[in-house]
Amino acid sequence: MKRRTVLLAVPTALLAVSAAGAATSDSGVESQRERIALAVTMTNDASSNEIKVYDAASLNLLQTLSTRGAGGASGNARGVRQHGGTLFAAVNNGSSSVAVYVRDGNRLRLDRVVSTTSAPVSIDFGNGHMYVAGATTVDSFILNGNHVGARDGTTTLRLVGGQVPPAGSTAQIGVVDDASLLVTLKTDPTPGTVDTVALDQGAITGAPPAAVSAPAGTLTPFGFAVYPDRTAVITLAHSSQDGLFRDGAFTTVIAAGQAAPCWMTRSGKYLFTANTGSHTVSRLLGTGSNVFVDTPVAATIGTGGAPSDIDADGGVMGVIDHGGGASHLSVFAMNELGELSGGNAIDLATPNANGIAIMSADTGDDQ
Repeated sequence: MKRRTVLLAVPTALLAVSAAGAATSDSGVESQRERIALAVTMTNDASSNEIKVYDAASLNLLQTLSTRGAGGASGNARGVRQHGGTLFAAVNNGSSSVAVYVRDGNRLRLDRVVSTTSAPVSIDFGNGHMYVAGATTVDSFILNGNHVGARDGTTTLRLVGGQVPPAGSTAQIGVVDDASLLVTLKTDPTPGTVDTVALDQGAITGAPPAAVSAPAGTLTPFGFAVYPDRTAVITLAHSSQDGLFRDGAFTTVIAAGQAAPCWMTRSGKYLFTANTGSHTVSRLLGTGSNVFVDTPVAATIGTGGAPSDIDADGGVMGVIDHGGGASHLSVFAMNELGELSGGNAIDLATPNANGIAIMSADTGDDQ
C-alpha cells in the first residue's frame, strides 16, 4: 500500500446523479478533476438494491446508484469490493447477480450486471479475474481491462464431510495466489470449514474444493486477509479467536482479546478486525508462523453500533456499523504506523447497509 496520512479536509462538490448510473454530459469534465478518496457501500435493500458513494474526507453523499437487482445478503463479508481504484462490484443476493461499476473521475457508472450460479454474498479480485462466492457455489469471471467479462469457471462449495453448505453459511472469499482461493463457511455448532478452491490461469477449475475444518475448540471462520506470502489470518468469530491458515491448514490460534472479531482488512503489514461484540477495531500483525494482537483497541465505534464490515486503502479506513435500526459509516485516517485517528461518522439513512469499499485517490491496488 502507499503509506501516507490522509487529511480529512478535502473540498468536494455535492453531485446529483440519477439512480440509473448512466454517465452525464459533464463526465469528461469530471474525469479531469482532482481524484479524491471514495467510500462506497450498498443499501442491501431486499427489493431495490442501491449503492451509495461518499467523499471519504467530508462524508458528503456524491451518488446513489441502482444495482439493477435485489439485496438481502447477511452474515457475510466483502459484499462489495473495489479493485485498483477503478472497478467496484456489489452483490445482488436476492437476484443472483453482481453489479459492476467503473470509476470515472470522482463518480461511478454502472458497467454491467453479471449472473451468478447461486445467491452471491462475497467478492474478490485478482489474477485478472473477479471471484464471487455464493450460497453453494463460487464463480470466476475474466477481466478485460477495466471490464468484467464472461464467467469462465464454477465449482460447488462443500463442508468437511462433503455436504453442500446450508443457507447462510458462506462468509467470505479471498485470493491466496495464482493457484488458489479461500472461502470461509460458518456452521455452528460445528467449528466450520475453510474451502481451498483450485485455479488454472486464474479460472476456477471445477475441481471440488479441499475442505478443512476449523480447529477443535473454535467456532466460525469468518473474515480474513491474506499476506503476499500466502498466509491468511482468519477470524474465528464466535469463539473470539484469530487463526493463522497456511498451506491448506490452520497452524496457530490465539485469543483475540475482544468479543466476536468478525470482519478483517489488511493495510500493508497491519491487519484490522471489526469486533462486533466489543464495538471496537483491533490491530494485528501476522507472520508466516504466528499472529499477534498488536493493539486490542485501535479504535472505538463512536456511534455505539456493532461493526459489520471494514475496509482500508490509501491511508483511509471505513467501518460500517448497525444499531437502533440504523446503519452508520465511520471513517478513520491511518498513518504509517497503523495508528487510527478521526472516526467521523454519518447515518447512512438505510437500516441494513452491507459492505464497505474504500477507493483511494490514486490508482493501484494495495492488496
